[in-house]
Amino acid sequence: MHTAIPMDGRKVAQAMKEELAAEIGGLEQAWRARHPWWKQGADVEFLLSVAVIILGENPTSLSYVRILTRSCANVGLRCKVRWLPADAPQEQLEHEIRQMNLAPDVIGIILQTPLPPHINTAQAVALLRPDKDVDGLHPLNAGRLAWALPCISPATPLGGIEVLRRYDVAIAGKHAVVVGRSNVVGRPMSLLLLASNATVTTCHSRTADLGAYTREADILVSAAGHPGLITGAMIKPGAAVVDFGTNVTAEGNLIGDVEAESAAQVAGYLTPVPGGTGPITNMALLRNAFTAARLQLGLADFVLDGTAHEL
Repeated sequence: MHTAIPMDGRKVAQAMKEELAAEIGGLEQAWRARHPWWKQGADVEFLLSVAVIILGENPTSLSYVRILTRSCANVGLRCKVRWLPADAPQEQLEHEIRQMNLAPDVIGIILQTPLPPHINTAQAVALLRPDKDVDGLHPLNAGRLAWALPCISPATPLGGIEVLRRYDVAIAGKHAVVVGRSNVVGRPMSLLLLASNATVTTCHSRTADLGAYTREADILVSAAGHPGLITGAMIKPGAAVVDFGTNVTAEGNLIGDVEAESAAQVAGYLTPVPGGTGPITNMALLRNAFTAARLQLGLADFVLDGTAHEL
């Protein structure tokens, strides 16, 4: 009986962690040469940090901070959490963003979304320094991604590309079908696949006869947020299937958009849920932070813009 090869996100994340941890040391040396006046606090273990700005405390945010703090420490970075009240006004949020934009030790900024309804999210995101925007949401990064120019791209779809490459799944010349068009996963994933020379079809909630498209995919990506949306009958034999779905059942179990049992009997490769794309996302985020720091230090082989950000 045929069974798809599982694309193990935990193994990929571990390899990425080891690679990144080895690179952070060299980055610190370059950073100290640029900022010889900086005095590191005696109680601070790691020199460089990723800042997370969060409005309001809830279980999801608390869990995210714990995971991110651990991920940062594993590669030699500090997670600097900036908690603001849930009812903090736009001006207070924007002041915090400006402070983190100017903090030399902060190499990346994460603005935890969704933000409360009284906050103008687009305005807040646009205030981020593009070279510290590790989520790749700033209009400059999003626009450069759309134009296939070097940029900082959203971490979740970057993780999807990473898992395909680590398992030697050919992308160039293949037909990729992406189900979902969100600005965080589906849309940037389509653009990243296109930049990797795939022929890309994007499907969504208004697509008629979804299976007619998915059955033609050499690479099938689902980021729709609908449990069991993709069944084995909708998959081309031998296809590589990347499942970004994170759906919680009534029993508290995490399942993907892909019906795993039937899909495994048809697909060539399949990311499990949990343990597939999820573990890679944080490592891709920290890889973005590393890229961001190189941009700030003038070490990257591309620039985002010519804007100077002085203290």
